[in-house]
Amino acid sequence: MNKKQHSNNILLNLGIDSLNEMQQAAQETILNDSNVLLLSPTGSGKTLAFLVPVLEMLQPEFLSVQCLILVPSRELGLQIEQVWKKMGTDYKVNVCYGGHSIETEIKNLSNPPAVLIGTPGRIADHIERGTFRVDKIQTLVLDEFDKSLQLGFHEQMSFIIGKLSKVNKRVLVSATSDIEIPKYTRVVNPTILDFIPENEQASNLSTQLVVSKEKDKLHTLFQLLCSLQSESAIVFCNHRDAAERISDTLNEKGIYSTYYHGGMDQEERERALIQFRNGSVSYLITTDLAARGLDIPEMNHVIHYHLPLKEDEFTHRNGRTARMTATGTAYLIVHESEKKMDYVDYENTPVLSVENAKSLPKAPQFQTIYISGGKKNKLNKIDIVGFFSQKGKLEKGDLGLIEVKDFISFAAVKFSKVKDLLRNIQDEKMKGKKYKIQVARNVIKKDVE
Repeated sequence: MNKKQHSNNILLNLGIDSLNEMQQAAQETILNDSNVLLLSPTGSGKTLAFLVPVLEMLQPEFLSVQCLILVPSRELGLQIEQVWKKMGTDYKVNVCYGGHSIETEIKNLSNPPAVLIGTPGRIADHIERGTFRVDKIQTLVLDEFDKSLQLGFHEQMSFIIGKLSKVNKRVLVSATSDIEIPKYTRVVNPTILDFIPENEQASNLSTQLVVSKEKDKLHTLFQLLCSLQSESAIVFCNHRDAAERISDTLNEKGIYSTYYHGGMDQEERERALIQFRNGSVSYLITTDLAARGLDIPEMNHVIHYHLPLKEDEFTHRNGRTARMTATGTAYLIVHESEKKMDYVDYENTPVLSVENAKSLPKAPQFQTIYISGGKKNKLNKIDIVGFFSQKGKLEKGDLGLIEVKDFISFAAVKFSKVKDLLRNIQDEKMKGKKYKIQVARNVIKKDVE
């Protein structure tokens, strides 16, 4: 198969017609230049921009890691892995991150992937243990490089890069310009591809001020959510305890939400995202951890319960909506006692009144069902659909998003069908084995009845 056919197959697998202008430029530059700095806004398709040329550079005769992609968060790593798998290549990929079973990772690496994705701490750990060879790694990608620097991964990244003596291709990727490139990256005079617009705020993003009379803005947030015609939203705040308090209070008032922050363990974070993705909860209350690198659907509404201290975090939060050609709204809940932020034009931003909004958003249609088996138990989506349809007597529209992990799976099922489903399958086996199948525990403290 020639390269053109190969590229067409990849696009077909991804469900897109062609690469955008930025992706085409990145493909050409990465293939031809040894040091590249790619700057492009959140949501513009940077992952594909570097994965397509990475694929072209892989050599089937090397049964070893050939490309290392370092990421600041496990969520971003999993998202890149998902895109690679959708591309339908013949090359293996693995993701390594803190909080994931090191034994599982070592086992995965014993049959080395061509592309290895990981967080700096975990990759450094594997290099120290010698669980994979580094002598065939020729391509290094540092994705969301600015975020890795912000999170203080200098030491681990310096250690890793110091061990990669055969690298001849370095790609730095960022959604913000003006980043200083540390010497240890060995990126010298890179070719810079700058696709960040002069005015970083997308023109299809509208901003509205929502003025809170009380210093505690919870009631104003409640009214704002009641005014959004039951459409889902992400609510950003600056502290972990605030995210939990807001989510708990909203649930008590009958608004289905969950929280997400860096203090939660891996499984809780994963479950919160799954429930938000599949529509079991409508509102995600989060810190800046969810501002980038998360696999969550396009949002029409982003709400700033607290404003971030830095403008670039404000930009990243807003990048969750109005991506590419879509439109969206960022709501800024403000109180007169708060410090005014330089990056907000308070005088010319329209004010939205939400005082008359009283009717609660509609309850979610779906509930998340937990299944105690996954890919490593040889279960896939088709098995779950078949089992739930035949034995559980669900009809086509009763099943929503299904996500199959290594050892567990989650399926969204219409709220009204959950009890019947669980009753119908309680004594049944799936592929000859009995699995524990139940309503997934909610991350929210008050379980939804």
